[in-house]
Amino acid sequence: MKLLIATSNPGKMHEFRLLIDLPELELVAPSEIGLKLEVEENGATYAENAALKGRAFSSASGMLTLADDSGLEVEALGGLPGLRSARFVNEAGATDADRRRFLVAHLNGRLRPWTARFRCVVALVDSQGKVDLAEGVCDGEIVPQERGVNGFGYDPVFWIPGLGKTTAELDTIQKNQISHRARAVRAILPKIQEHLSKS
Repeated sequence: MKLLIATSNPGKMHEFRLLIDLPELELVAPSEIGLKLEVEENGATYAENAALKGRAFSSASGMLTLADDSGLEVEALGGLPGLRSARFVNEAGATDADRRRFLVAHLNGRLRPWTARFRCVVALVDSQGKVDLAEGVCDGEIVPQERGVNGFGYDPVFWIPGLGKTTAELDTIQKNQISHRARAVRAILPKIQEHLSKS
């Protein structure tokens, strides 16, 4: 059985392949089946955006599809960047490094610790458009200096106090035990296995 992962982000695709390691299930990226879709993520919540993306990719492919929406929520910024985490810097061609610099610049001068959390919602959408949702959260702090070379996005400035490391300093095994995406995927796995048992 095949599961389409509704992302063009290679970092996310790699994480999903490690997190969903079921011998009878093949994970497929849209590019591997020649599918190119731009879905406007105009929902008011992560769940709405994940479902929008999942329905669009499932409808276009006819496949069981897993989509996610995730964001970084910083308390000192009232929960920003949140839903706009990937679009926090409103400039064409902005990189992850640009977004991290922009974030830290907005926090400089504010009292630390800069408490924050990563939140992820995954949507599993079947060929009939039925949606199952699951959420995962990872709590931490933003630090002003980048640390580590693993991961992507805001990982180099997201520090886990209990581990004394940023998520970019964690190896894959450690990250997949505590990350927001790992927790969301673990919560949706029983639904994926239900589809497997029916196929």
